[in-house]
Amino acid sequence: MNIQASRLNKNRSRNSFYSNLFPAGSTARKIMSFGGIPFVVLLILYFIINSIVMPVITRHGEEFALPDFQDQRLTEAQLGIKDLNLAFEISSEEYSPGKEKGIVLNQFPIAGTNVKEGRVVKFVVSLGQKNIIIPDLSGLSVRQAMLNLETAGLVLGEIAWAFSDTLPEKVVVFSYPNQGVEIPMGTTVNLMVNRGRASNFTFMPKVVGMTLDEATALIEDKVLKVGIVTYRIDENYLPETVLEQSESEGTELDIRTEIDLVVSTTE
Repeated sequence: MNIQASRLNKNRSRNSFYSNLFPAGSTARKIMSFGGIPFVVLLILYFIINSIVMPVITRHGEEFALPDFQDQRLTEAQLGIKDLNLAFEISSEEYSPGKEKGIVLNQFPIAGTNVKEGRVVKFVVSLGQKNIIIPDLSGLSVRQAMLNLETAGLVLGEIAWAFSDTLPEKVVVFSYPNQGVEIPMGTTVNLMVNRGRASNFTFMPKVVGMTLDEATALIEDKVLKVGIVTYRIDENYLPETVLEQSESEGTELDIRTEIDLVVSTTE
């Protein structure tokens, strides 16, 4: 019986302390019951979630720097992704001059970004060099042919002149490479253009920068002649290099016109 009385006294002592501190029916007791105790419980829950649960879920401390997969073949990048327990997807594919098909052009996140296992890495992959079929340019004016080439992703190259009595003047006779040929995008296409009836005129080529022998051969090939050759000391060029020509490139000239040249010398 004494033991029971002792326990009873202890319980009464505890209840008496709480009752004295927060008397029944008092405002302090109501605040403690409806605000203080829930606050303490929430604080404990926050500590448990923040310190124990969330680190487990987010694998805190397991981040690592993402390697650089650019310029790798997609098959090689896949192996690296698998070894790091990451995932990947191809976000887009693009034509890329100079890059083989299947090469990784870009990645997201970029190299060096801290990631965790399971992160999806997005790749932009090369489709390789895009090839273009040369359109039919015959019968078009030079300007229209140039526009058609630009639209197709090609570039106008050299223009050579032909003479024909059966075709309109200044229209494209043919291209070379010829129509229908498949070539890489950005390649130059040369044109053969009708100059009209055959006559006794020709066009001045550019010979500046050539050796005197090369310039002479080209001038004679255009049915022109080499006229007066003047030498000028210029140590910036190798000897026998053409520095100036008396007629500008593309000038229409009578055949056998003499072309004067200024040529470099070191003496």
